[in-house]
Amino acid sequence: MACPPLIHDQRLVIGVDEAGRGPLAGPVVAAAVVLGPDAPAGLADSKTLSARRRAVLDPAIRATCRWGIGVVEADEIDRINIFAATMAAMTLAVAALLSDDDAVELVLIDGNKTPAGRVPGWIWPARAIVGGDASEPAISAASIVAKQHRDAIMIRAAQQWPHYGWQRNAGYGTREHLDALQRHGPCPLHRRSFAPVAQALLI
Repeated sequence: MACPPLIHDQRLVIGVDEAGRGPLAGPVVAAAVVLGPDAPAGLADSKTLSARRRAVLDPAIRATCRWGIGVVEADEIDRINIFAATMAAMTLAVAALLSDDDAVELVLIDGNKTPAGRVPGWIWPARAIVGGDASEPAISAASIVAKQHRDAIMIRAAQQWPHYGWQRNAGYGTREHLDALQRHGPCPLHRRSFAPVAQALLI
């Protein structure tokens, strides 16, 4: 997506990470980033950064790097499971970043598995790196973009479904969220295949 242009005979190294595997509600979001020459300093695993610092870095990454985002919604997570949905979101993110004449050298993915052989649309060389969001700047950038994008989705969703406190917990199973599930039941954004939501449906 929005980015400074790169020379098209340059083979791209892409960092990929996701946000939202564990929450009880909302989508899983992946981001793919190719660092530009003016990428911001101080990139790190989004989980180690303050919300204020992420809010500064996210627009700086988007302004100076190539990036793409993939989103898989809760109903699809329920249909195919969270692991498959995460692999699909990563595939969508890389596809959104690339144009037809781009050549990919390698996709670096945070974690211990890649979508290669798991998602039909994945056609790029890939390497999984455990802890890559802390060690590879392109993955760090992707982790920041993915988290900020997903948090914004959940903040907007909280306006429609205010009971669950998503503007504070982003859909994770906090005490506030679990108590609201017991009182109000799940809404359309809840992942019904996740145990706490499935249990709330039985009440």
